[in-house]
Amino acid sequence: MNKRSFFSKYDLTLSTSVFLLLLICFFALFLFYPLVYVFSQAFIVDGKISFAFFKLMFTNPLEQESIINSIILGFVVTLTTTLLSLPLSYFLVRYNFKGRSLLQGLILVPMVMPPFVGAIGMKQLFARFGSVNLILMKLNIIEPTGAIDWFGSGFWGVVFLEVLHLYPIMYLNIAAALANIDPSLEEAAESMGAGRFRLFRTVTMPLMLPGYFAGAIIVFIWAFTDLGTPLIFEYRKVIPIRIYDKVGDIRVNPMGFALVVMVILLTLVFFYLSKKFMGTKRYEMMSRGHADIRERDVGPVGTVFIYIFILGVIGIAVLPHISVALLSVTERWAMTILPSDFTLDQYGKIYSHDLTLSSIKNSMIYSFSSTIVDLILGVLIAYILARRRIPGKNILDATAMLPLALPGLVLAFGYIGCFSGSFLDPRENPIALIIIIYAVRRLPYMVRSAYAGFQQTSISLEEASQSLGASPAKTMRKITFPLIIANLVAGGILSFSFAMLEVSSSLILAMKEKFFPITKAIYSLFNRIEDGTYIASAMGMLGMVLLIISLVLAGRFLGKRMGELFRA
Repeated sequence: MNKRSFFSKYDLTLSTSVFLLLLICFFALFLFYPLVYVFSQAFIVDGKISFAFFKLMFTNPLEQESIINSIILGFVVTLTTTLLSLPLSYFLVRYNFKGRSLLQGLILVPMVMPPFVGAIGMKQLFARFGSVNLILMKLNIIEPTGAIDWFGSGFWGVVFLEVLHLYPIMYLNIAAALANIDPSLEEAAESMGAGRFRLFRTVTMPLMLPGYFAGAIIVFIWAFTDLGTPLIFEYRKVIPIRIYDKVGDIRVNPMGFALVVMVILLTLVFFYLSKKFMGTKRYEMMSRGHADIRERDVGPVGTVFIYIFILGVIGIAVLPHISVALLSVTERWAMTILPSDFTLDQYGKIYSHDLTLSSIKNSMIYSFSSTIVDLILGVLIAYILARRRIPGKNILDATAMLPLALPGLVLAFGYIGCFSGSFLDPRENPIALIIIIYAVRRLPYMVRSAYAGFQQTSISLEEASQSLGASPAKTMRKITFPLIIANLVAGGILSFSFAMLEVSSSLILAMKEKFFPITKAIYSLFNRIEDGTYIASAMGMLGMVLLIISLVLAGRFLGKRMGELFRA
């Protein structure tokens, strides 16, 4: 292909070429370079390729146990989330009953609180002399000497919190997959005598597998790499905490790099296995047009059963929220089912305590700055993907989406390793790197929101504007931007709110107290013996209110496209 035919095939204007060059530099420096650096430190010893650290990793009993525990944790959380989300999705998508819309909204409630914040409240409820055991003692079900250790070593506590937090993501993906199934295929199977169970097993389930795996891989990676919840439950024999513990001696002990590489490789393996399993058979729909969702009316008995099941799930899911709320409005809660007194003093301490006040200010600066970066990059990337023909478009799309599947602790550890000693050294001042990692981690939300807006906007409007003499920049400002503003607002709201409550990156990069964001301050306060837990709970409630407002606003702007933001 000669030079002329190459440029005639692609829309490589000067502005597009310059932006692509800048984008390549950005991703190379802040996404791929840290990963390459981590691999180099893990595999190269004295200038030679070596597997010594990996050999040591698999011969060290502690590292072995941590790897096995993390894999088991990921699978148990994914399996439990699946078993919970499947019936929820089926009831709310396939059955028509009064109040369904309300329940569909309530299902998403657990997303409004990070699981490591909820863990603070759950430890209070399920402690040996916490509320649950005290209720059982009052009912004479157990004796004081037989108080139940509900979460044992902490494993089941981590599972419990992560399932309650992650099942809405699985639900959104499964519900979308169910809604997109052509009902004529199921009707054809029924006409050939297939019963409900066989119909679900042979037709419905295979057709929804792509949507299911999109949610399952996010749930698994999240559980596999979650740092905050195991820290609160003191379940320390997992890979994320082993990596976190090695941040302090990153220069003298390369084992941390080997563990990070292990996380990356295992993540890639599970991605590959899910794609391979999903691709062993092809299930395609050839509907001639839009088909309505196949719904069944349920009688009074069925409606009551669905309400009991769904409200039961929601009731359990909001236990962390209730317990954190109660902790935030008391000064003491010990040996009683409910707090012995109620006060709003903890919220007042937030604005008088040096650590809490500075952390709120820091998080606002970090999150707002990262959202601006996401807005600029996300809109331009989405515009190129939707409106321009460029070489390697699929690579750009995959790169922009990569942070959705890349654990935050991997990037954060890589940043510490490759930028230490430079002007971006996080040990001295992590502000720039925190803003960048927040932006990189939330960029997929903005890209997908903006891309959805471009898809819904007819390109003929832009062509008409340019045919009248308007430049591409003026067309974007006057025509396109106003039409996709709702999508940008939704993406910006989600990017900002989730950045405000980012856990893993914040815990690793913010080393000095004056740079702590909200989540690092909550963890620091939790470890204070006196009133730390109560102040931390009050801060967690503020974060929960922020996320509630954000999700409601984003849902109003995006509607049914909301679930697309949580797919790998």
